[in-house]
Amino acid sequence: MLQIGPYRLDSLVVLAPMAGVTDLPFRQLCRKQGAGLVVSEMITSDTRLWKTRKSQYRMANSHEIEPRSVQIAGSDPVMMAQAAIASVENGAQIVDINMGCPAKKVCKKAAGSALMKDEKLVAEILQSVVNAVDIPVTLKTRTGWALDQRNAVTIAKIAEDCGIQALAIHGRTRACAFRGEVEYDTIADVKSRIGIPVIANGDIDSPQKALEVIKYTNADAIMIGRAAQGRPWICKEIDQYLLNGVIVAPPKKEQVKKILLEHLHALYEFYDEFMGVKIARKHVSWYLQSQTTYEISQSEEKSTMGRQNALSPKVFRQFFNKLEHAELQTQAINDYFDQSPDDNLILDNSTIVNTGNNTSTNTFIETQKKIINETSKNTDNAHLRDAAVKNHQEVIAA
Repeated sequence: MLQIGPYRLDSLVVLAPMAGVTDLPFRQLCRKQGAGLVVSEMITSDTRLWKTRKSQYRMANSHEIEPRSVQIAGSDPVMMAQAAIASVENGAQIVDINMGCPAKKVCKKAAGSALMKDEKLVAEILQSVVNAVDIPVTLKTRTGWALDQRNAVTIAKIAEDCGIQALAIHGRTRACAFRGEVEYDTIADVKSRIGIPVIANGDIDSPQKALEVIKYTNADAIMIGRAAQGRPWICKEIDQYLLNGVIVAPPKKEQVKKILLEHLHALYEFYDEFMGVKIARKHVSWYLQSQTTYEISQSEEKSTMGRQNALSPKVFRQFFNKLEHAELQTQAINDYFDQSPDDNLILDNSTIVNTGNNTSTNTFIETQKKIINETSKNTDNAHLRDAAVKNHQEVIAA
């Protein structure tokens, strides 16, 4: 198992830090679903900005499962050290340094992957942070700034010399962003040159791909990013396959509904209903994108007494994105999963098959009338009734 300082991880899967994605609810969910380490969203090294609501949401939380890893980003060695110290005071148990973000707004401040262009500054930042705290410091990088400026091996050696205790590498340059082939050769080269743990990252979206990457690069662990969006159980699938060669069956419809509803309720609780409802939309969209709806065979149609195909994820997503209250979102998720035939929801990365049958759409609309009827019984829920009526009318029009 991967060892980072005093922490021995119980899984070979690490959740990548992703701005706007790996908030506390998602980190906790992925830990429950098999990730051995989850890293917070990137936070600026300018501690003067930490009082903003956005930064407060990204702070370490004492309720998280240990070890708590916080990622900081910046280009000034002193400020980075101060941010590391403040992170520890807020509960961080591992500090991760961002030198992999390809975003323009980060790179134009000479932070993120832009730092890889200045190896001297890289050494100064790493040394400053490592010397400032008595907890493990890790590093996330890319293979270089551009295809003709690959220096991942040099950066890795600097990191090891400075006392970095684990290195995660996304196998593309900053110029490539998330396009093109992943340079697993470069990750393998880095692993062969240094003694600290190396975590491979980039286009790992299945247990089989994870094992292939581990064997090819000899990496100590796998880092999962976008593949976990809407599919957090991939962490467990990969970990079990790497450790035991076991192919974990994808979750059944009821299990997916339970996971999704728990996720939504955690969002409402963490952000409050107003923000939680808005943030829930993108997560539900990711869950739907990882879902494939298959046609029911003729024999299955007979066995289900004429039940029709599940509501198209696209249609449901359009409807869900207009809901403005937690109660309506929760009811919509329940209705969506309950209106489809058993086991008709198969979750993987395939393409959605749309049969064009609108019977299930009508069935779903009928279930939404229940919301209107229930909320209209209680005058205290007038705002929910009005919202339900409005959304009901809009989905019919669509």
